[in-house]
Amino acid sequence: MCGIAGIFARGTNPTPPSRELLVNMISTLRHRGPDAYGLYRDDTCGLAHARLSIVDLVSGDQPMSTPDGDLTVVFNGEIYNFVELREELEKHGHRFRTRSDTEVILHAYRQWGKECFHRFNGQWALALRDRSTGELLLCRDRVGVRPLYYMCQPQRILFASEIKALFADPAVPRAIRPGALTETFTYWSPLSPSTFFEGVEEVPRGSYMLIGRDGQMKLKQYWDVPFGEATAPDGTRSLRKTAEELGELLHDAVRLRMIRADVPVGSYLSGGLDSSVIAALAREHAAASFHTFSVRFTDPQFDETAYQRMMVERLGCTHHDVLITPADIARVFPDVVYHAEQPMLRTAPAPLFLLSKLVREQGIKTVLTGEGADEFLGGYDIFREAKIRAFWSADPGSRLRPALFSRIYPYLARSPQQVQSLALAFWKIGMQNTSDPFYSHERRWTTSATLKRFLTKDIAATGDAAGTHPIPLPENFPAFDLLKRAQYIEIATFFSQYLLSAQGDRMLMANGVEGRFPFLDERVMDYCCRIPSAQLLPGLREKAVLKEIGKGLVPDAIRTRPKQPYRAPDAFCFVGPDTPAWVDEVLAPETLVSSGFFDPAMVVGLCDKLTISLLKNGQNAAPSNADNMAMVGIVSAQLLYTTMIKDPPGVAANGQWRLAVDIHSTVAA
Repeated sequence: MCGIAGIFARGTNPTPPSRELLVNMISTLRHRGPDAYGLYRDDTCGLAHARLSIVDLVSGDQPMSTPDGDLTVVFNGEIYNFVELREELEKHGHRFRTRSDTEVILHAYRQWGKECFHRFNGQWALALRDRSTGELLLCRDRVGVRPLYYMCQPQRILFASEIKALFADPAVPRAIRPGALTETFTYWSPLSPSTFFEGVEEVPRGSYMLIGRDGQMKLKQYWDVPFGEATAPDGTRSLRKTAEELGELLHDAVRLRMIRADVPVGSYLSGGLDSSVIAALAREHAAASFHTFSVRFTDPQFDETAYQRMMVERLGCTHHDVLITPADIARVFPDVVYHAEQPMLRTAPAPLFLLSKLVREQGIKTVLTGEGADEFLGGYDIFREAKIRAFWSADPGSRLRPALFSRIYPYLARSPQQVQSLALAFWKIGMQNTSDPFYSHERRWTTSATLKRFLTKDIAATGDAAGTHPIPLPENFPAFDLLKRAQYIEIATFFSQYLLSAQGDRMLMANGVEGRFPFLDERVMDYCCRIPSAQLLPGLREKAVLKEIGKGLVPDAIRTRPKQPYRAPDAFCFVGPDTPAWVDEVLAPETLVSSGFFDPAMVVGLCDKLTISLLKNGQNAAPSNADNMAMVGIVSAQLLYTTMIKDPPGVAANGQWRLAVDIHSTVAA
């Protein structure tokens, strides 16, 4: 696991990439690859790599080239089936000098060209230079586990694992992209391929970009979520049979991620079903000392300690945890936002930042996590909401059908009639528009869009309104049923664009820890997409297939417990007597005016409201969902402005960082 960066010179008289700039760019990514760095330069292309050594610790340094020097790659990620691919390539006459998956990429590209990406089972962002054709290829894995950004200028194209590496060049302009905040305050993140920053885009998930010798760019999507394909499992088979087949695939996905590493692999353990199943499967392939890691909270409404300890006892593992307070979140939040490089509406990434720090302190470089289970196996309340709304729409006058909402939100059954009526009136809006492609998510986006009232008039006027088409949809999308539509939208927006980035890759790699995600194994995802919706979500029972897989692996108290979404304290981290000085600085009227993002009077009003509530109610204070999201969104956007636009940090010195590779080549005529 690593960080990559590079420069492609273009134009009539291209300037060879600067070695100094390459070093500066990759130096900003040292947290992603603290073990060594490497460089490649030719007449028009420069590549840089920061290495976190996981596989082939001795001979796997990058950039790596074929013996003839025609192909050179820098690669961030892992190809878990590289051993099998190497054996296949050897039958075609390829010879290998290392035991690394990086070298397999080079030979696979030479053998199969761009079709090789269909054969990779893993997570990656890579840049591959073909010296013979003068081309540069940028590619990203299927769901976008690993990030890859680029910026186009008349004389060059810059690319990197993180945006801060692009900004290592002081000549690169830094500004917010019009529309980025309105998108964030609707869809929870800027819409891909755009980012928060003007002129910076990402290579979309499941896509590659080919940059020709002339500097022209061609983008192609090689994979999309395979819903609606004809080879789905027989809908008449039993839930147990489906669970057995998926369980075998999941078990092998965990096995590969445990054995395809030359360093110890640990596991996150939240106390929920997803991570517990993964940890139980991993324990079978672990050494005598298997390390697990958990987040605990001083606030009991977020804490899952009892379930974590139950699973630790079952596994007999070496367990570590970190206890999180609101003050801890506030203390590290500037670092969290700096690494996330996008505004956030929740503080949930902050505890994960502290958890990966604990992992690194324990000498572990790699952990398994449960990301992807909710998305691919029907675990979210938003899927159940859509199902209830569609069921209710067939009989709008029914009193029994809307009562089903109390099954997923039990507090509604206990709430005052006025509150319950308001909630049901909200869900009833548009509930008969079941043909709307975004039916499942329109209510969430409408709720988030109310946060735009805090924006200045100029900012609020940019971007699209909620309910429009935020993403392109596949041609066969109309054939998807209601659940598959909701799953596709969730994966294509919130999951790929926010969760995998802000909560996944960035918080792990901030401390030089690689995350491995068995539920995102190519075979597991493919099978999950073919499971009939009636088995994924029978009635309102979420993740029924995974619960079946979990029998005998995890305690029934964990397997059958209602889903508890991962959350952390939000707005009250940033108000009150213990608030860090940086909060006052980023929310100061002059800073708000300088950024131009938010209406200062509205921000002051929100802060006063939260402060009064905290003083009046103490620990019983409970900000609304909207106030929570607004406060976190405002604070994180202001932090981005101050740390990456207004007062960006300088490039850190390399210190004792090892230079492993320094290639200077020429391009064939």
